[in-house]
Amino acid sequence: MNNGLKYDGIILDIDGTIWNTTGIVAVAWNRAIDISGFPARKVNAQDLQREFGKTMDVIASNLWPNLSKAEQEILLSNCCSEEHIALKENTLDITYPGVVETIKELSTVTNFFVVSNCQDGYIQLMLKKTGLESFVKDFECFGRTGKGKAENIMMVVQRNQLSSPLYVGDIQGDADACRQAGVPFAWASYGFGEVKEYAAKLNVFSDLKEVVGF
Repeated sequence: MNNGLKYDGIILDIDGTIWNTTGIVAVAWNRAIDISGFPARKVNAQDLQREFGKTMDVIASNLWPNLSKAEQEILLSNCCSEEHIALKENTLDITYPGVVETIKELSTVTNFFVVSNCQDGYIQLMLKKTGLESFVKDFECFGRTGKGKAENIMMVVQRNQLSSPLYVGDIQGDADACRQAGVPFAWASYGFGEVKEYAAKLNVFSDLKEVVGF
């Protein structure tokens, strides 16, 4: 299903592309740090904006290099649990302007997918909180496969028999993964990072309509 559009599927990143959870998540992670008793430094939204998009093990290593790998895993698991509770209870709209409306509008002519380096359960929670469950056909993440973003992108492409997909993300790591996967990359410039090369640039999410030829 693409109805003459340039791409037969749109694969989305989450953090810095669909929504910005960093303020809420920082509070939740600091709660987990307090409970843990580990000598781990607290985090803030800016820390998380620099780290989000990396795989979970890399985030833990970057934030708490003084902890052992086992301690990092325990702490990160506790952080993710507190994060899930906080996001589930959140009543604020933390999506970027036009995201939900644009996805719903474009879903009438193309299919949407999500690939993220997040923990398992995060994509499902995002879809439920945004009301996008019925508008995303398939998704994959590091937490389910243990694989990096490039491999997970290729997995979704193959699983859904996409011939001309587009990936939308906001950081250089997303662009690098797309290059490895052989998938064009659209940069969500309103997100967390700077990107050197891209096939298209979104100043706001609704720019996606013009990019795909809607």
